[in-house]
Amino acid sequence: MSDTSRLLKEGLSDAIGFVGGALAAFWIARALGFDLFAEGYGGGSIGAVIAVGLGGGLGLQIARRWRAANVAKD
Repeated sequence: MSDTSRLLKEGLSDAIGFVGGALAAFWIARALGFDLFAEGYGGGSIGAVIAVGLGGGLGLQIARRWRAANVAKD
């Protein structure tokens, strides 16, 4: 696999994993009553920010582990 293809696969999988994890965490937090876009810095807003950050990081780690598992197959 060329460097360009490898880097493109790496960048796209990282981006999809991060955004997907952040969106999933956003919707879960919203279902639990945390509002990311609430006025001020209340507990619900801070909780949603933390959830989205953790979800994005978790999604990124899942994408990297998926990519590492597929490199062995290539």
